[in-house]
Amino acid sequence: MKKPLDILLIEDDVDDVDLLKEALDENSIDYQIEVIMEGDKVSNHIQDSTHLPGIIVMDLNLPKADGKEVLQVLKSNGPFSDVPVIVLTTSSSKEDIDYCYKMGVNKFITKPATIEGWNETISKILDVAGA
Repeated sequence: MKKPLDILLIEDDVDDVDLLKEALDENSIDYQIEVIMEGDKVSNHIQDSTHLPGIIVMDLNLPKADGKEVLQVLKSNGPFSDVPVIVLTTSSSKEDIDYCYKMGVNKFITKPATIEGWNETISKILDVAGA
C-alpha cells in the first residue's frame, strides 16, 4: 500500500490552508498534513520532530518570522535541508523568486485565485514530492 503524502504546511492564512486541503481532497490525494501558522514556531518544530515530511509547502508572508528567515532555518538544519520545498505565496517579485531559488527551493508558485489553479498547484506539489 502506498504511503500518504506527508506535507508540512507553513501558512498563516486559514482560508489558504482550507483551499489546499480541498484541492488535495478533490484530486483524491491520500495525504497527512501538519500546519504551522507562525514562522517563529518552525525552528522548535524541526528540532522536536521525530520524522521528516515528504514535502514542505510554505508561504513567505508569515507572522513573527518571515518566510526568508524560515527558509534559512530549514535549509541549515541537517535532515530537513534535504526535504523538497515549494514556496506558495502571493508574491511574484523577482527578488523573492531569485532569493528562494538561491536558497534551494524546488518550486516557486504564486498562489492561485481559482480552484482550477489550486488543482494545478496540487499537480506541481506531487511532481516535486515524487508522488
